[in-house]
Amino acid sequence: MFERLRSRWTEITRPLISGLGNTDPNLLTWSSLGISLVAFYLIASADLNSVGSWMIFGSIALIGLAGALDALDGDLARHQGTDGPYGDFLDHTIDRVVDIGLIVAIGFNADFGVGPSLGLGAALLTLLGSYMGTQAQSVGLGRIYGGFSRADRMLVTLAGMLLAGLQAAGVADLSMEVNNGLLESLFFGLDEINGYGFAVVFSAWGGVYTFISRFRSASKMLKESVPES
Repeated sequence: MFERLRSRWTEITRPLISGLGNTDPNLLTWSSLGISLVAFYLIASADLNSVGSWMIFGSIALIGLAGALDALDGDLARHQGTDGPYGDFLDHTIDRVVDIGLIVAIGFNADFGVGPSLGLGAALLTLLGSYMGTQAQSVGLGRIYGGFSRADRMLVTLAGMLLAGLQAAGVADLSMEVNNGLLESLFFGLDEINGYGFAVVFSAWGGVYTFISRFRSASKMLKESVPES
């Protein structure tokens, strides 16, 4: 599905790519990081009130804009014939920074009760899942994309942020008390789950699942590549 969307995106943005001319693609990449940093501040600072809701909705818009720039940089580089290892390296590095920063910012928001420790832990697990893809590449397997993709994580995180924004706006009470001990363990000790909490918990368990899935795939491929004696 995402590949079809990517093809459609390429068609839509072709005139814009042509209009950018000789603009340095890396400028778009760095700009996406700057915009994301502003979004992180809004996410972490939003209160559980109407002003906070607009801060969350604004951060969603900024993350969307940063994602658009992130998608454009590679297409622009290929259009110019300037795509190469540095651009790919920079793009993937900033992707990881944005992935981690988004979850950490949610954890540092005091009003929604996630907590910095859970935010940092979820970010670490998310990074661990991504690491397995690059580790497989380092031993000659190419990148492995099993488990949850970056697009999956981003969509779920933005959906959670949207729910948090609606809750802050007073549209509805979109939080759920966790009274069951097993569920509380699955939610990493949270006694209440809301949009922010859901996004962080999903990232944490998604990172675990992605790590295991990619580790198993890489192990199988490596074992099968060993010639029989």
